[in-house]
Amino acid sequence: MHTLGCRLNQAESVLLRDQLEAAGYTVVAFGEPADLGIINTCTVTQEAEAKCRKAIRRFLRANPEGFLAVVGCYSQTGAKALAAIPGVDLIVGNEDKLNVLEHARMGKNPAPVILRDRIDAEDFSIRFAGEHPWPKRANLKMQDGCDFMCSFCIIPFARGRARSRDWDNTLAEARSLAARGVRELVLTGVNIGTYAHSGHGIEDLIDALAAVGGLRRIRISSIEPTTVPDGILRRMADPCHPLMPLLHLPLQAGSDAVLGAMRRKYTAAEYAAFARKAVRAVPDLCLGTDIMVGFPGETEEDFAATCRLFSDIDFAYAHIFPYSERPGTLVVRRGTDRVPVPERRRRREALRRLDARRRRRFMERYLGQTCEVLLEDPREGHWPGLTANYIRVVADGPPGEDIRNRLARVRLDRVAGDYVEGTLVSLEGYGDAAPLAV
Repeated sequence: MHTLGCRLNQAESVLLRDQLEAAGYTVVAFGEPADLGIINTCTVTQEAEAKCRKAIRRFLRANPEGFLAVVGCYSQTGAKALAAIPGVDLIVGNEDKLNVLEHARMGKNPAPVILRDRIDAEDFSIRFAGEHPWPKRANLKMQDGCDFMCSFCIIPFARGRARSRDWDNTLAEARSLAARGVRELVLTGVNIGTYAHSGHGIEDLIDALAAVGGLRRIRISSIEPTTVPDGILRRMADPCHPLMPLLHLPLQAGSDAVLGAMRRKYTAAEYAAFARKAVRAVPDLCLGTDIMVGFPGETEEDFAATCRLFSDIDFAYAHIFPYSERPGTLVVRRGTDRVPVPERRRRREALRRLDARRRRRFMERYLGQTCEVLLEDPREGHWPGLTANYIRVVADGPPGEDIRNRLARVRLDRVAGDYVEGTLVSLEGYGDAAPLAV
C-alpha cells in the first residue's frame, strides 16, 4: 500500500490495511514484491498528481504481474489520465474506495476497470475491522466533503458535499482503536468544524472521545477559522482536558483582494483577530496555518500584505504552497491573470525563509523546560515523539527496552533542524515522576 496526501487519506488507508489483514493478506513495505498494490491518491496540486503517477510506475516496474488498484481523489477527478498508464487494473473513486478489496480479486485486466460513482451526499458509517495491536497515534475519520467551494479548490469535486460520520459509529471505532493500544487520536476530515450528527457538534464529539478509556490525547487536524467554536479554545486551555493545544487555521492569503477572489469566508482583519484571540486564550498554543502564493491576480502588494500578516501573528509554523491550476475550478474557468510560475516559486521561498525563523523561534521558547512527550517508534536507536503543543522531540531511552507509546517527561535541550534534542527525565511505569537514568 502507498498513501499520498492528507491525514484523511492516511486514516482511510489504515481502514483498508485492516480489511486486508482481516482477509488474510500480509501487507509489505511499498517497493517489495507484492501480488496486490493499492495506491491511495491525492489531486490537490499538479505536483501531487505527478507523485501519484510516479508511485504507480514504481509499483508496476517492481511487480509487472501484480494487480494494481488506484483509488481516491485523483481516481475521482483524473480517471482518464490514470487509465492511460499501461498496467493499471482498477481505478476507484472516493465513493467506493473503502470497498476496493471486493473488486480486486478479478485478476489482471487488459484495460482498467473504472468505478467512479457520484459521491453520496448523505451522512455515513464506516466498516472497520481492526484487531491487531496499533500502539501509536491514529487518525479518526469523522467527516468528509466540503460545501465552501473556494475558487481554487478541487476537493469538493473529488470528495463531494459536506457530510458527517454517524455518531455511534465514530465512537465505536474510537473505542476499538483505544482497545488496540492507541493513546492519541487525531480527528480528520475535509471540513471538520462542520461536523453535525444526531444533534451533536464537534465539541460534543471531543468530549465523548475524552471519556473513552485508554485515550490520553486528542488533536484536531486542519480546521476552517470560521468554524471554530469558543468551546474548542476553552478545552485546549483546560489542563485536565485531553484536547491538545494545537490549532491549524488555514489563512491562504493576507490580502482582502486575494481572499475575496478565493471566495474565503473572512477578511484578513477577521482572521487576525481570531488568531490573536486563540493565542491569548490557550497557553502554549501551537498555531499553524496554510498559505498559498501566486494566486491568479496576486500582486506584489498583495504578497507583501500576506508576509506582514504572517509576521504579525504568533504562528508556530506554516505550510506554504504555490498556486496550482486545477481544471474545473472557478478561478480557472474565469481565466484570471496568472502569476508566472518562477514568480510563484520566488514568493514561496521568501515565505519559507520567514517560516524557518518562526519555527525555530517557537522551539527555542521551550528550551530548558520539561515537557510530556508520547514516544513513537524508535529511529536509529533514538526515541522521537511530540509534546502536547506539537514540538517534535528526540531523546535517548533505556538501552534494550521498548518504550514506544509510553508517556515520558523530557527536558528540551537544543534545536536540531526541525526537531529538538532532549533528555529523558522520567518515564511512565517507573513511578509517578521517578527520574530515569539512561
